[in-house]
Amino acid sequence: MQNNNSGKMTNYRWIICGMLFLATTINYMDRQVLSLTWKDFIAPEFHWTDADYGRIAAIFSIVYAIGNLFSGRFMDWIGTKKGYLWAIGIWSLGACMHAFCGTATAAWLGLDGKEGLLNAVGTSTAVIASVSVWFFIVCRIVLGIGESGNFPAAIKVTAEYFPKKDRAFSTSIFNSGSTIGALIAPICIPLIAKYYGWEMAFIIIGAIGFIWLGLWVFIYKKPEECKGVNKAELAYIQQDEGAVVEEETDEKSIPFIKFFTFPQTWGIFLAKLFTDGVWWFFLFWTPAYISDVYGLKSDNPTAMLLIFVLYAITMLSIYGGKLPTIIINKTGQLPYDARLKAMFIFTLFPLLTIFAQPLGAYSYWFPIILIGLAGAAHQSWSANLFSVGSDLFPKKAVGTMTGINGMAGGIGSFVINWGSGLLFDYADKTQMHFLGFTGKPAGYFIIFCYCAVAYLLGWILLKAFVPKYKAVQG
Repeated sequence: MQNNNSGKMTNYRWIICGMLFLATTINYMDRQVLSLTWKDFIAPEFHWTDADYGRIAAIFSIVYAIGNLFSGRFMDWIGTKKGYLWAIGIWSLGACMHAFCGTATAAWLGLDGKEGLLNAVGTSTAVIASVSVWFFIVCRIVLGIGESGNFPAAIKVTAEYFPKKDRAFSTSIFNSGSTIGALIAPICIPLIAKYYGWEMAFIIIGAIGFIWLGLWVFIYKKPEECKGVNKAELAYIQQDEGAVVEEETDEKSIPFIKFFTFPQTWGIFLAKLFTDGVWWFFLFWTPAYISDVYGLKSDNPTAMLLIFVLYAITMLSIYGGKLPTIIINKTGQLPYDARLKAMFIFTLFPLLTIFAQPLGAYSYWFPIILIGLAGAAHQSWSANLFSVGSDLFPKKAVGTMTGINGMAGGIGSFVINWGSGLLFDYADKTQMHFLGFTGKPAGYFIIFCYCAVAYLLGWILLKAFVPKYKAVQG
């Protein structure tokens, strides 16, 4: 039962937000272990090319995309408490499974463990690469299925615990867990891989999720049932349009196929499709970029510092989540209109990434700083785009809409990761030229050019489909 004590408003919603932050931090650390170990630790053992890694990253992305489509509906059906337990349990298991890919590959091919893999020559290397890639793909599929539940669950919890005007800010806080995870990962993961083996990096990071599971069981309840939420806080949470708990029970679920008849769905879908791959490209390929272009391996102190600074800059995104609230308080605009104004500002910063590669000829700090600013803009954009879904759709449909949103991002990531791997191998083999750059640097410059304009394109599409606030009626 909910605590009926009146008086000063409790702040239990921020404890819940903290749990979402921790889950997202764990989510991104598990996701990043491979990107920080493949180039310098795993690829030599399994004889991978960029295309091999790109294929693994792309398959993860498409599974994540499809998983989002169903996990959103799953969260709406089963509820956020049980849904989150399933999601983080599956992805933590998948993360730990990666550690056994080497043993499985050697056993499958009848080789003498790691030494047999490392010492292979000739056509045997291609066989090892192919078999190992498929084992890693299986693990990434499990990881992707579990991770696809994180954002649908988190956004649904946010809609349960925060009024509309605070959702972008609370979303930016828990979404900053992706940045914190990305900050912690380059400091600890390469060192674990260096001193204890890349396998232990997957096991140690993957096991953290199981600790979170135990905390969630005891901490989460719906606000109207939670003893930590008093009447004042419950009234604050339910302030939108005079909403009361009873109204929630009367809402009818929107049939799944009907989502795709709404222009609001397509506006959000396309905005996510064209922009989310940019973040995933930076997440999955920046360590390889630093290694390929500047010769700094992931366990090099300078490389670790570069990645740390990059994601430290992206922490500015917390202020981006607050911007719509500031606009609402000053102008009295509807949350959707204020959000679009803020999102347009965020589209301008990624334009700077077009200068990352040219300025990188003078110092590797220039691309790191510019990518960091683009990353901060992305996280601000993403937090608000998630909140657009909760602005336009009823609460019982938020999980499904967030899943569709995540599916779009996964498809965008699939395309950019697979395409990048093929492009980088092609650019390296042919020594391709592009605007003054040759080989892999030319390939990276092509991708940076896309990253620069993606958000402006996404904003135009969102504005075209939903020019003014119009809530979806089931």
